[in-house]
Amino acid sequence: MPAVQSITEEILDLKRQRRAMILAHHYQDSEIQELADSIGDSLELARAAQKFDGDVIAFCGVVFMAETAKVLNPARTVVLPDLDAGCSLVDSCPAEQIRAFRERHPDHVIVSYINTSVEVKAESDILCTSRNAVKIVNSIPRGKPILFLPDINLGNYIKQQTGRENMKIWQGACIVHATFAARKLTSARAEHPNALIAAHPECPPDVLSMADFIGSTSAIIDWCVTSDAQEFIVMTESGVSHSLKLRAPEKRFHFVPNENCNCSECPYMRRNTLEKLRDALANLAPRIELPQELIQRARLPIERMLAVK
Repeated sequence: MPAVQSITEEILDLKRQRRAMILAHHYQDSEIQELADSIGDSLELARAAQKFDGDVIAFCGVVFMAETAKVLNPARTVVLPDLDAGCSLVDSCPAEQIRAFRERHPDHVIVSYINTSVEVKAESDILCTSRNAVKIVNSIPRGKPILFLPDINLGNYIKQQTGRENMKIWQGACIVHATFAARKLTSARAEHPNALIAAHPECPPDVLSMADFIGSTSAIIDWCVTSDAQEFIVMTESGVSHSLKLRAPEKRFHFVPNENCNCSECPYMRRNTLEKLRDALANLAPRIELPQELIQRARLPIERMLAVK
């Protein structure tokens, strides 16, 4: 009698059969990250999707990330283990409101964070991620007024870093980062006085003011790994602990719970599971399908972002 395959073996077999690549965001569960061909933040995964030459992309992240992969790979199949893996930033920024803004303010350059729907991307002039947002905004002539959307905390951080006074900022927020409280960080710092603080720029300003380092998810990981310090308080989603422990097993990392769930996990990211990943590869569903016209319009601002070095 043949041995029963483990779910991990099933996934790896299906990946070979489908000529698939598994992309996983740092906020996924460790068991998914362990199977991924590429682990990264939004920018790194967009670049990985751009270079893919197989048949199927299984994107373990949230919907807007899988949409970006589809825009960059319109002829390939892109599946997402759970179509309910959404994002509060996407929800805060409907495309019709961006179209209305464009009609009222045709002189503005619309800079959209990658955490937006594909419809919003199509209305944008250029995209950015938390890793390259300052560089993207600095690439725009200083005399041009800007609308930055949708994250208010990231927008305010960019405005501070660039000195751009002619920049309007949308009022969206990440349900994980925006609910980190400075008082809880203060308590964590008192409990771990030797720890350095690394924070994502989606955190509130009073949290960022306490940070020793501010950067994207991958930038935080790189900084913690290469720093001479041995202990860190990490103000982002706790899924990054997988890469941190893998790359710096001798160091200590502490995560501060946010106000929503007394944890530091994104409920949308954690909807993906091994079982759902297996089923997505087996059934090639749920599948990301986008109209060709929308793909063409969204691709230009994505490619503009990827062209900025």
